[in-house]
Amino acid sequence: MAQKPNIPKGTRDFGQVEMARRNYIFNTIRSVFALYGFQQIETPAMENISTLMGKYGEEGDKLLFRIQNSGEKASLAPEKGLRYDLTVPFARYVVQHREEISFPFKRFQIQPVWRADRPQKGRYREFYQCDVDVIGSDSLIGELELIQIVEEVYRRLGIRVCLHINNRKILAGIAEVICAPDKIIDITVAIDKLDKIGVEAVNAELKERGLSEEAVQALQPILNQESGIKNQDKLASLKEFLSSSAIGQKGVAEMEEVFALIEAAGVQLNIELDLCLARGLNYYTGAIFEVKALDAQIGSITGGGRYDNLTGIFGLPNVSGVGISFGADRIYDVLTELDLFPHTLQSSTQLLFATFGQDELRYALRWAKELRAKGCAVEVYPEPTKMKKQMAYADQKQIPFVAIIGGDEMAQQKAMLKNMASGEQKLVEFSELVKSLNC
Repeated sequence: MAQKPNIPKGTRDFGQVEMARRNYIFNTIRSVFALYGFQQIETPAMENISTLMGKYGEEGDKLLFRIQNSGEKASLAPEKGLRYDLTVPFARYVVQHREEISFPFKRFQIQPVWRADRPQKGRYREFYQCDVDVIGSDSLIGELELIQIVEEVYRRLGIRVCLHINNRKILAGIAEVICAPDKIIDITVAIDKLDKIGVEAVNAELKERGLSEEAVQALQPILNQESGIKNQDKLASLKEFLSSSAIGQKGVAEMEEVFALIEAAGVQLNIELDLCLARGLNYYTGAIFEVKALDAQIGSITGGGRYDNLTGIFGLPNVSGVGISFGADRIYDVLTELDLFPHTLQSSTQLLFATFGQDELRYALRWAKELRAKGCAVEVYPEPTKMKKQMAYADQKQIPFVAIIGGDEMAQQKAMLKNMASGEQKLVEFSELVKSLNC
């Protein structure tokens, strides 16, 4: 009995249409990264398990894919794991290659990551991230450039978004003010779920994590923010709320400076100071970001933040960095849902040669070679079968032009060029064919 073909849950195959669309996303993002001087690197799919463990919080550690050792060490505990994100491997890379790079180091990566999560809409076990980071500088210009990159990427993709921003120092200050400074991780992990589970469930989880009833009640003004309040008004209220917390005041000052830079740079992006934004990862220490599509219900499609000592765990302390990650798979789903992919992506082939016989086929091969030398993407249908079948092939691949070669065309050293959209046909010489294709 033949085996039924299938793939693991939470993974996907990508056919030619999907790959054309994914490359459109990658190329768009890559081109914007380059505008700001970021350069590409890659790291291995697997890392030592010690590199990954303890970097993503309690929840993240549970979602690591561990790789079972083989050979002589098959019975031992796994020593390696598939990367959970691109930021921790990047920190490892910076320390390992610190003699080869210049600081501030501006890099981007476009690679897959893996998480042992429960598959659902918009959530996969294997997915691509497009990360951009600058490390080796604590200047808030880093935050500004990431915001500008978000603005330009989504402008080019045609997706209306809102960037939510907060600061982990503000969250630490809130924990101090409600007399629970030792519960900052519990607070951030819980309120990071606010959009998914609601206020009541977050309150219940906070109590389960050891916060007193008084502390939970003190958090309610933060958890129940009114919509429509201006960012500057929120900052003014925070200054008063956090008057007794030095770290909280520092977080407010950083946010004031970020908003001042945003105004100076003329950023038009929709930006909201979101005091419930927490980003559950433990390594964030300053500004944190999430981007959500305004016209699709899919959760965040971009996220990141400032980290001040991520390289310290690898022996290079006090190196500050800030980065953001574009979730390519969620962006793909949004573009699909909103029908925003350019329809010209379906085929990269500009022209198909369709022929009536073997002599005409050989004639077409010479023209195809010359066209490819000029940069035209050209196919020759591999057999001179019925013209209807050859035309159906061009239709299926959405090839815009077909050059029909019969005995008369070959005798005149010409081709019958058909525009597949309009149906118009005309007899052309080689030079006219090149001009029609804009090679």
